[in-house]
Amino acid sequence: MLNLNQPVNSTGTANEEVYKILIYDKFCQNILSPLIHVKDLRKHGVTLYFLIDKDRKPVHDVPAVYFVQPSQPNIHRIITDASRGLYDSLHLNFSSSIPRPLLEDLASGTLGSDSINRIAKVHDQYLEFVTLEDTLFSLAQKSSYVQLNDPSAGDKEIEEIVEKIVSGLFCVLATLAVVPVIRCPRGGPAEMVASALDQKLRDHLLAKNNLFSEGGNFMSSFQRPILCLFDRNFELAVGIQHDFRYCPLVHDVLGLKLNRLTVQGEKGGMRSYELDSSDPFWLTNGSIEFPGVAMEIETQLNKYKKDVDEVNRRTGGADGQSEFEGTDLIGNTKHLMNAVNSLPELTERKQVIDKHTNIATVLLGEIKERSLDSYAKMENDMMIRGGIDRSELMSVLKGKGSKMDKLRFAIIYLISSETINPQEVELVESALRESEVDPCAFQYVKKIKSLNVQLASANSASRSNIVDWAEKLYGQSLSAVTAGVKNLLSSDRQLALTRTVEALMEGKPNPEIDNYLVFDPRAPKSSSGGGGLKGPFKEAIVFMVGGGNYVEYGGLQELAQRQQPVKHIVYGTTEILTGAEFVDQLTLLGQKMGLGVSSANPPAPHAQ
Repeated sequence: MLNLNQPVNSTGTANEEVYKILIYDKFCQNILSPLIHVKDLRKHGVTLYFLIDKDRKPVHDVPAVYFVQPSQPNIHRIITDASRGLYDSLHLNFSSSIPRPLLEDLASGTLGSDSINRIAKVHDQYLEFVTLEDTLFSLAQKSSYVQLNDPSAGDKEIEEIVEKIVSGLFCVLATLAVVPVIRCPRGGPAEMVASALDQKLRDHLLAKNNLFSEGGNFMSSFQRPILCLFDRNFELAVGIQHDFRYCPLVHDVLGLKLNRLTVQGEKGGMRSYELDSSDPFWLTNGSIEFPGVAMEIETQLNKYKKDVDEVNRRTGGADGQSEFEGTDLIGNTKHLMNAVNSLPELTERKQVIDKHTNIATVLLGEIKERSLDSYAKMENDMMIRGGIDRSELMSVLKGKGSKMDKLRFAIIYLISSETINPQEVELVESALRESEVDPCAFQYVKKIKSLNVQLASANSASRSNIVDWAEKLYGQSLSAVTAGVKNLLSSDRQLALTRTVEALMEGKPNPEIDNYLVFDPRAPKSSSGGGGLKGPFKEAIVFMVGGGNYVEYGGLQELAQRQQPVKHIVYGTTEILTGAEFVDQLTLLGQKMGLGVSSANPPAPHAQ
């Protein structure tokens, strides 16, 4: 795209001699930001870059590369730019396929202003997703959990959201150039997305020159990957739980966004850091629990000091005068050369160590102040034991931690308890109120949980009535939110998601997944839902509808590494959420259902 849609040269950069301007919208800026740094834009000959809705001055004799979503305002802006002759030529790249009506607007608008000759190219790039790591992507679609579970949402709204998710997934598959075999549990948003995506791929494969005819280069194997679709309700707790591993902690506590975060610097002032695949420490230690990370920083620092001392010793920089008598001039020159050559590497190592020391120090402050270690431990214990001792429960709710920490803990208590003791729940709610916590999200989960209990205990005749009533009330959300503890963490802390993906990739008969649906867009329609391709699969794309997190991502990466030979798993989601952001969505759903606020206990004025 930056090379005006010509193939790039052997070094993978665009032609630097051609100076160009880059114009993008906010959405596409977020797509670019984790992938390319400003200093790298220079290498591609990009001299200036602007947001499309800013007022821009003409720059003559220079081509402009546009990377924007195909929307009405963007098209109007492009027509204006062309008619005002801002740039020599316009190379238009749309993040997804531009709809016919908009293309016609573009044509008639530029014809009308006699500037159609300035439009050099129009490309559909199929890039409506944010790539955070080689195996992690997000569709950056906000609040899809609320939209899909909103009790007031009509069919039309639900269809629109599903369509948007499908279009994002289509972009991912087009970029990988693979047509996967699709698997998902029955019912709920995952099935809706699966069947709509299946249809979209089928329609697209009918075209002669389709995006998949080359067979693609996904990991270079000839076998097709499996796409496993899940809905957030499949395993609700993971979106809410506190985790004590480095990467999930950094995201949850410090708000890692688009691989960047800003923290209080050691000398005061705010520091901004990037955490991505160019940072070796982040790659190696992201899945380690926090105390291990602190030790690793220390180890790295000591190793660094030792290496610096070694350089000093060799070059006689410290007190190594005796070595440097001039007798072995050539030998010493060689030492000096080696030392000089090792300096950039040492400086770089020191920067990485300083960065993580700073991040870990800020994290440690938060952990101590909110006793996050005990939250993580107790939530995990509750999940494994299926409950908690009442005195422990109350001491956490009355102890340290932010309002949001307590609310998350209370919700995990609800999800993990096999049986609900109304008295105890009442105690929990009043403890939340005492801490001035808005209990809306808690009541929402309680409501869904009690519905599931009714469903489980009702006999089949009355069950259908409850289902009718419940579905009217809750739209899509009546699902395995709380299918008991077996769907949650097993004692080796393996997430249900990881277990299920492992079973789907193995492709052996397994009671947990035997009723999963199969969609194969390459198979004739009549046979779909049948056997599908048999495993084992070497590659999987796992997609979570309604919001994902770094805990699941980490779990899947560990699974991939554990396999012999190593498998390849890509994790994607509608948006990446911290525990607090997800609970905010549950709160919103509770409010939409009229929970939380009753006349007897008006909410505290600053309930959060």
